[in-house]
Amino acid sequence: MRRNIKLTLEYDGTAYHGWQSQDNAVTVQSTVTAAVCRLTGENCSITGSSRTDAGVHALGFVCNFFTESNIPADKFSYALNTLLPDDIVVIRSEEVPADFHSRYSARAKKYCYLIYNSVFPSAILRHRAYHVYYKLDVGAMNEAAAFFKGTHDFAAFCASEASVKTTVRTIMAADVRRLPHDDRLIELSVTGDGFLYNMVRIIAGTLVEVGFGKLSPQDIPDIINSLDRRRAGRTAPAHGLYLAEVFY
Repeated sequence: MRRNIKLTLEYDGTAYHGWQSQDNAVTVQSTVTAAVCRLTGENCSITGSSRTDAGVHALGFVCNFFTESNIPADKFSYALNTLLPDDIVVIRSEEVPADFHSRYSARAKKYCYLIYNSVFPSAILRHRAYHVYYKLDVGAMNEAAAFFKGTHDFAAFCASEASVKTTVRTIMAADVRRLPHDDRLIELSVTGDGFLYNMVRIIAGTLVEVGFGKLSPQDIPDIINSLDRRRAGRTAPAHGLYLAEVFY
């Protein structure tokens, strides 16, 4: 019997050239696919919920594959974790209806961007947070983040090489806060129905410019309405970005 198995992954993207399989490059998709094929003895194809870039991490990445294996659905996580490298972990496995598609069935995604705001960088977080040495005004950043909520044309927050039918997206939630356990860590959290190429990283880079006073929160609506990528801030580094959750 052919079954559809959904996996939820956590991974450190430092060693990978993103999710999507590529020739002559190690990716998360190719690594997980190899483990599933080895476990099932089948030639499996795995579909992912998003195309995370090189160096981007995930706390709740979703993928799915079809199999005729009789392994209990909840046991795939245990078995696959014995075959996967330590920087990729299956945190949940379950059987889903045949029409479930990890990408096209998704209603929304949540991304987090982590900034390490300290004079000196962190040796531990060097691949997991964007180091900004000048003090950031988190209140101003959070005020600016609120302007991203709603349905807008986000052309100003899309990498120029992207090819999409429309740059209109809906952001349901966006906020910035210092983490209570360590006030050097600042977290941007953004939930939307979809994201353009580098969109969250450009939002993060723009909010950093708000944080040190180059831009004001009130500049954000004008930047959005300009549809001009040159008006927004720089693209923040990939290693601060996490795909936190996919909603279905």
